[in-house]
Amino acid sequence: MTDTMTIAPLSTGTWAVDPSHSTVGFVVRHLGFSKVRGGFASFEGTVDVAEDVTASSASITIDAASFESGDDDRDGHVKSADFLDVDTHPTLTFEVTDIRPEGGQRYTISGELTIRGVTRRVELDTEFLGVDTDPFGNVKAGFEASTEINREDFGLTWNATLESGGLLVGKTVQILLEVQLNKA
Repeated sequence: MTDTMTIAPLSTGTWAVDPSHSTVGFVVRHLGFSKVRGGFASFEGTVDVAEDVTASSASITIDAASFESGDDDRDGHVKSADFLDVDTHPTLTFEVTDIRPEGGQRYTISGELTIRGVTRRVELDTEFLGVDTDPFGNVKAGFEASTEINREDFGLTWNATLESGGLLVGKTVQILLEVQLNKA
């Protein structure tokens, strides 16, 4: 975003997540010192913006089998019953329950995240990046959001102990979202 860009308000109504211009990503520690990054290639969602933005609602559904981290063996393991168990739990979902302004263009968005059939409340640190119209006349809006979860809270408990006593896979997963919305 340039310093001269003005941030237009998000208009009321329904907006759809544009998956070709959005990412649902993650970062997790490996061996206690490396970071593995990846995300999900297939997801969809809608945002219903109310007159009072704090009364807005949103939901996203993620195809668990679309998990990718750049390593086929690791991806297969994460999709297995040891982690996501995509055959039994084909989707991850997030439903917004509360939106709290934090000043400027920042919000805390709370909601119910379901992974592997386990639902927990999470809070996303969210920044509204603005609204603009593309060269084809489509109105777009942008957001970035992040949170951290303990994967074990969602039943993702598989791990291996290292000779040092540490763990192969970190328990903390950073979730990173870059979302572009299309005005419906």
